[in-house]
Amino acid sequence: MKRSLLLAGLAATLGVSIAACAGNMSGNSSAATASQAAGTSPAAASATPLYDAKALPPGREGKLIAYGRALFMHTQKYAPRNVAVTMSCSACHVAGGTVKRGGYLRIYGQFPQWNGRSKRFIFLQDRIAECFLYSMNGTPPPYTSKTMIAMTAYLAYISRGQPTMSKPDPQIIIAQFKAPAPPSIARGSKLYASKCSMCHGADGSGSATFPPLWGAKSFNNGAGMEKVAMMAGFVRYNMPQNAPGTLTDQQSYDVAAFVLSHARPKFVKNRMIVFPPAPASFF
Repeated sequence: MKRSLLLAGLAATLGVSIAACAGNMSGNSSAATASQAAGTSPAAASATPLYDAKALPPGREGKLIAYGRALFMHTQKYAPRNVAVTMSCSACHVAGGTVKRGGYLRIYGQFPQWNGRSKRFIFLQDRIAECFLYSMNGTPPPYTSKTMIAMTAYLAYISRGQPTMSKPDPQIIIAQFKAPAPPSIARGSKLYASKCSMCHGADGSGSATFPPLWGAKSFNNGAGMEKVAMMAGFVRYNMPQNAPGTLTDQQSYDVAAFVLSHARPKFVKNRMIVFPPAPASFF
């Protein structure tokens, strides 16, 4: 009940309808409607950047969306008590989730959805909480907090024009494919040394700019990137950062296997997560 109220409150906070942000059940996107009204084609409208700080809605709505973007790009800075790693959301969601095959985040209209891990339907806030618990090895912000509402508002904004209850386009999500041959940690070690270590460190500890790939400050063993197919897909299209797409399918699997052969934090599934109560006046 509380989460349903929060979704309604988010719409009020944004000052726009959920349908306007995420499209509609018929599949006719608001972007297409706007482009027709403006005399431009839907294709031309789709070329509009998903996030442009100068084009944000005015007032509090735009500030909330901008703060949500900042949280994705600099999570350690703006939500330090919620993360136990030395990385931000943008480590797995390139450019704040606006790059195809780079952890794309135009997902607002896909919720609520069935979640196989938790065996229940989840809201977008639950999905964000998962990232804090696994990828950040930390603690999710309360669902009624400014942090959670801002992050949800940002995802709603970059999802504008998407039909609600839609399935992710297989051409834009992180590709998961089979390796041509079983991945080799030995080959991956050599590739890592030549292609990855200059950014992520020979010991995988990362730097002030690039995230750690293993060790105490990296994602835990429950994160999506712990799956070799997931990491291989991300590496294939996004790494090395200075030459993305230059590694072959096999090389991507080899590097992923090498990275995942190292120790990392373990997810503690019995840890209790308790959010502070909110007064009735909040709702």
